Amino acid sequence: MTVAAEGLFATLFPSDCRFCGTRLVKISRLPVCEECLLSIRPLQGGVCAYCGERFIGPYQMIDGYGAAVCGACRRSGPVYEKAAAYGSYEGGLRDLIHLLKYQHVRPAAPVLGRMLSEVIGQLAPYFAPSGPVVVPVPLHSSKLRERGFNQVELFSRAALKLRPAGLDLALNPSVLERVRRTASQAGLTIHQRRENMRGAFRVQRPEAVYGRDVLLVDDVLTTGTTVSECARILHRAGGTRVWVATVARTLKHETSSQVADELSQPDKARMSMAAHG
Repeated sequence: MTVAAEGLFATLFPSDCRFCGTRLVKISRLPVCEECLLSIRPLQGGVCAYCGERFIGPYQMIDGYGAAVCGACRRSGPVYEKAAAYGSYEGGLRDLIHLLKYQHVRPAAPVLGRMLSEVIGQLAPYFAPSGPVVVPVPLHSSKLRERGFNQVELFSRAALKLRPAGLDLALNPSVLERVRRTASQAGLTIHQRRENMRGAFRVQRPEAVYGRDVLLVDDVLTTGTTVSECARILHRAGGTRVWVATVARTLKHETSSQVADELSQPDKARMSMAAHG
C-alpha cells in the first residue's frame, strides 16, 4: 500500500498506540507503534545461569561449567535444568503481554513468539539430539472458556515456526492439565505461592514425555513456583530433563512494582482466580 493510502487510512480510521498514545500512521493489526516495540530489549547479563534471577551484589559462584550461579541455586538447584527469558517483565514487554492476555489482542502473539524463539535458541545447545517435547503451561478449563485461548500456546506456536534450522521440536499442549483453578499469585509470599500451586496440575499424556526431555513454556517467570510444580510432575511421569523458556522474567528489583501493577488491573476482581501468577 502506498504512503498516500496509508495516510488516508490513518485519517479515516485513526488509531493510537496502546502504549504511548502516539497516532499510528502505518496500517497494522497490532496497535503498537514501531518505537515502542523497538524499546523492548532482551536481558543483558548479570543473571543466574540456572534460574535466570538477577544477582544482588557481586557474590555469585561459578559452577563446574564456568557459569555464574546464584547462591540459592548453588545450595539447592531448581527442579528444572535451566530457565531462560527474553526480557525483563516491565515497560513495553509487560504491556505487550497484557495486550494479549487481558485485552485479547491476538496479533501480539507473533511478536511474543519471535522473542520466545530467541530464548529457545539460547537453550537449544543443551537439548538432546531428538529435541524436547514443547509443553505450554495450561489454563484451567473455566479460564480457557472465559479467555477463548491460552496465550502461551498461541505464542509457542508462533515461536516454533521460527525455530533454528535442524532443531526438531513438537508442540504438545495436551500433556499437562490444570485440574484446579488457582488464586492469583500476585501479592502472595513464596510459601503461599507453593501451596497455591500444589496439586494444581496433572500429566494427562504421560506417554508423550516418558523418557523425553521437555521444554516447558510460560509467559512470565516470577518466583518459579508454577514451572517448578509442572516440572516436578513431569519428572514423576517419566520426563528426563525439563527446560523452562519464558518471554519475561520478573527480576528482584521489579517484584514489588509488578505485584502492584497486577493488582491494579481494571479487572482485578475477575482476575482473583487468574490462571497464572
